[in-house]
Amino acid sequence: MEKVTGVGGIFFRAKDPKMLSNWYEKNLGIAKTPDEYGILGWRPNGGTLVFQPFDDDTDYFKNPEKQFMLNFRVANLDRMVKQLRQTGIEVTVQPDAEPNGRFAQLFDPEGNCIELWEPVGIDKENEEH
Repeated sequence: MEKVTGVGGIFFRAKDPKMLSNWYEKNLGIAKTPDEYGILGWRPNGGTLVFQPFDDDTDYFKNPEKQFMLNFRVANLDRMVKQLRQTGIEVTVQPDAEPNGRFAQLFDPEGNCIELWEPVGIDKENEEH
């Protein structure tokens, strides 16, 4: 069976795409999509990518009107949270670590839930290479 080899992009609707692209670049370091072909866009580090549909009544995404949540790996959750809070962004850090790492949640300006994940084990090793 032929299989996909990775994620080539994340696409979603936004009320103000330009503002939201700028917000993600400024606050999370996700480079905007280049305006022309031949220029590479954001190149994330390798590691596990979880593809997981949730029940349609989940409260994990916090906002019941949103259909998705973004999860981004980070090398140092404490430093990332401090950086975001210094710009006035509210971040909730999960008090206890999970077996696969530590997590925090925040929202972009349009109310989309973002989860930050500092992995442990093999995923942590992949982040460092």
